[in-house]
Amino acid sequence: MAACWMSTATAQDSVVSGPGDNEVAEAVFDWGFEAKAHFRSSDDVTVGPLLDAGGMTPVLLETVEPGEHFEISTLTLFAGASWSPRLEGRVKVDVIDLYERNPTSTDDEVDIDEAWLRFGRAIEPGEPYDGRRFYAKVGKFAHFERQEDRQLESYGLVSTTFNRLEDVGVEVGADLSPSFYVKASWTEGNPVFFRDVNALAGDTGATLLDPDNAELGSGLGVLYDADVGVDEVDFDEPELGLALGWRRGDGTGERQLDVLLWAYRRDLADSVEFEGSNLGGDLALLRGLGPGQPLPFRGREKREWGANLWFYDGPFTLFAQYVDQELAELPRRGFETELSWRFELPLVWGTGRQQLFPSLTPVVRYSRLLVDFEHPPVTPLPSRAWDWYKVDLGLRLEVLGGLDVTAEYAFNHGYLTDINEFLTTIRWRR
Repeated sequence: MAACWMSTATAQDSVVSGPGDNEVAEAVFDWGFEAKAHFRSSDDVTVGPLLDAGGMTPVLLETVEPGEHFEISTLTLFAGASWSPRLEGRVKVDVIDLYERNPTSTDDEVDIDEAWLRFGRAIEPGEPYDGRRFYAKVGKFAHFERQEDRQLESYGLVSTTFNRLEDVGVEVGADLSPSFYVKASWTEGNPVFFRDVNALAGDTGATLLDPDNAELGSGLGVLYDADVGVDEVDFDEPELGLALGWRRGDGTGERQLDVLLWAYRRDLADSVEFEGSNLGGDLALLRGLGPGQPLPFRGREKREWGANLWFYDGPFTLFAQYVDQELAELPRRGFETELSWRFELPLVWGTGRQQLFPSLTPVVRYSRLLVDFEHPPVTPLPSRAWDWYKVDLGLRLEVLGGLDVTAEYAFNHGYLTDINEFLTTIRWRR
């Protein structure tokens, strides 16, 4: 329900649609940007040595970049066009995105996060029914089960593992009635790789085999769905997705309940190459590295199903998600819940006809990842098979329209250790 676009420029073209017809079609173009600066303090954690990879330096799993750091993490540019209420396009480009260089720090510094064209009016979670809709979207876009209105800058375990990053393909949706709707997708499918569970993705692969020359640690992480490059799409093993939604509300959007049941299925590739890593994704990652033994997988089918719940009641927001997945018959499941409450603050100070500090939003999120397979006795990445839980506590203070500060602390526990992190974010959007 939060606005994703701040319109700052508009161009209009008026076109008479026919003789004697006074209806006018307007083309509206908008653009904007988002910049983020962070203070990050990450626990210094090391697990290992785990094994001696053929006489090389014994393998360690380490915090990606421990200690205290001030960093500019994000500069994102947005552009969009609406040629009519039923034809719209959007592009989102990361010029700087330190926390989304995926899955290694040497990934592309300039990345196209989203680029899509949509025909028809979209069906968004939390929006009241206002007439029968149908839409089709093509390009690079987020999964339909992803939480788009996170109140914290960090991600929970479930959102990191299963649906953090966008995919490339086609998505369609339609209202069946005022209460029920369906969605379906045909996409490339996000490749499976390994990522730390906190802010920075590590240099997994290069770090494990040549730790003396690695700028960042490998991280203590999970198997997750990595990014799809727009220049690497082949649709050899496409992913099929299907969702059924049910909604109920008061008609104004102030109180709204939305439930979504969804499922995906694709075949894993033999290997997927990643910039900056000598580890391959999909089945290559399950087979292991060097002298490491493979995970106990069978076949190549990747399938998952889950359920989402969104509930909005004025300033109160609840999001919950459950996911059940099998990676080549390696089962795991996770659930995540986020609660937030926006408090309107009294007018004390103002500037430029705007109130300073108009709102404060406390947030709590709990997430859990349960892995129902064991790692082999000899492995450089044992955390792939760990159970995890994570508690995120945070406060978001709105300073002015488009400018806010978020402070949050992550209590992050893996099977063998805690990997806690403090993060403060200054975000500016125009």
